[in-house]
Amino acid sequence: MCGIVGYIGEEEAPSILLEGLKRLEYRGYDSAGIAVSDGYNINVVKKAGKLKELENIVFSSPPAGTAGIGHTRWATHGVPSEKNSHPHYDCHENIVVVHNGIIENFQELKEGLEAAGHSFVSDTDTEVIAHLIEDYYNGDLKDAVFKAVQKLDGSYALAVMTKEEPNKIIAVRKDSPLIIGKGQGENYIASDIPAFLNNTRSFYILDDGEIAEVSKDKVVIYDKNGVSIDKEIFKVDWDPEMAEKNGYEHYMLKEIHEQPDALRRVLANRVSTQGVNLDEIGLTAEELKKYSQIQVVACGTAYYSGMVGKYIIEELARIPVKVDVASEFRYSNPIIDKDTLVIVVSQSGETADTLAGLRLAREKGAEVLALTNVVGSTIAREADRVLYLKAGPEIAVASTKAYLTMVSVFYLLAVQFAKIKGTINDDEYMGLVSDLIRLPELASETIKVSEEKAKEKARYFIDYDNSFYIGRNFDYTIALEGALKLKEISYLHAEAYPAGELKHGPLALIEEGIPVVAVVTRRSLYDKMLSNIKEVKARGANITAVAIAGDAEVEKAVDDVIFIPECNEFFSGLLAVIPLQLLAYYTAVGRGFDVDQPRNLAKSVTVE
Repeated sequence: MCGIVGYIGEEEAPSILLEGLKRLEYRGYDSAGIAVSDGYNINVVKKAGKLKELENIVFSSPPAGTAGIGHTRWATHGVPSEKNSHPHYDCHENIVVVHNGIIENFQELKEGLEAAGHSFVSDTDTEVIAHLIEDYYNGDLKDAVFKAVQKLDGSYALAVMTKEEPNKIIAVRKDSPLIIGKGQGENYIASDIPAFLNNTRSFYILDDGEIAEVSKDKVVIYDKNGVSIDKEIFKVDWDPEMAEKNGYEHYMLKEIHEQPDALRRVLANRVSTQGVNLDEIGLTAEELKKYSQIQVVACGTAYYSGMVGKYIIEELARIPVKVDVASEFRYSNPIIDKDTLVIVVSQSGETADTLAGLRLAREKGAEVLALTNVVGSTIAREADRVLYLKAGPEIAVASTKAYLTMVSVFYLLAVQFAKIKGTINDDEYMGLVSDLIRLPELASETIKVSEEKAKEKARYFIDYDNSFYIGRNFDYTIALEGALKLKEISYLHAEAYPAGELKHGPLALIEEGIPVVAVVTRRSLYDKMLSNIKEVKARGANITAVAIAGDAEVEKAVDDVIFIPECNEFFSGLLAVIPLQLLAYYTAVGRGFDVDQPRNLAKSVTVE
């Protein structure tokens, strides 16, 4: 996730661009840059590191000009560095581009452009766009951008300038947010409304495929066919804190709703109709076959994602998987060696216990694969191989979209490991690939169909100090994560159990009216789960099931049911957690607590 800003008007652009970037820094924090047109040339200033580093350079010698674009980066293609920072030029420094999103076919486009004589200086997918526009430019920037984006596969929000037409900026969006702020004799471009809320309250919200031609006096918007359209202005009446959350009451709710886009990012360039591609970790078939076991090391929510990973890797690839809490793993003298693949999972890449586990694993001769969200983090640097989660910045302490991307990466690993090991045939493999491709769409549908029901059910949970979550197989791991979310932000006691374990003790805690959540998505264990539900129901519990759409039998057996869309049950573990996130969120809101900053907890745990 990256932040884009643009300004064109009568004022000097650098300070306005920097102020906008400050309000978007949560969208990217490893480098930043601006490009300013003085009417003759476009001057680019960019710097790796925090935005403050760029500010120091710009304020000491600001480029002159009243039109410009800017960018704060969260690295996906290419490490954080000055050369990979945006904005990016074409070959002759006539055209400059900033970009949020991922261009999935950039390598193919780059090879074609290089063959045609273009020279590249960065490792990014974005630079391809500048060169592609250069190829199409014939005096009309809007037309060149329109033609260029027809060649792009993936997601993008773009702001583009050329020194040949200094009085305009072109903006276009597909799957990545972009807005146009309307002023008097000046106009603005940004990824999010908060960037320029102090400058204007009138915004155009671009839809997918729309392209805007922005000058200081007017904004002309075209549809995906290049036909100009009349677009309604959105009048903002949010307070500044609300605006930063893009209209959501809390960051956590915003991040729950961002999960389909997070899934698109994590799958982009890794899954296509041709199959799963994990070449980035450089793990060959021969290397995978030598591993006698996989060891997952993580904490909290990341640990629960690893438990999902255990079930799906063992089921598909038939490789033994052990999962340990990092703080216990490091003191247990674990039995690992060079034939063990250790997978460490950490959103921040700085979790102290997980980092210690990584180092212990390497001391014992094991190879380490890191799953982390932060490029250049300590865990990313010290691991032998890295798969980035690409969830984007997650501000709420209670993890939602980072967890979902962790689970999705475990699905990728399970499917690809099974293919390499030959435990599934080609038809089974391609069927699973097709299901992976659908996950962002299914996640979006899950939010739509489950939110109101979760909100309604939360009113019941508010009145009870205790609740229980049950499930079997990876449904049990989803129950664990759901219970953790409720504990973290609502401060209500919640415990998760394997459903078959109830009769071995926990059933004694069930009393009249107590809330119980049953996750019921695994068909192979369906009858067993129904029996467990009836056991609990007979003791007077109020049961809410999370089940796959159309499950009439479960609906009859419980008090309430929250459905997820019909899907391959193997992937239901990824979807079923979303209603539980929403249930926890609305319970905490109903109890009047600070959802984004729950007491005693921090986003990144960098101490033991």
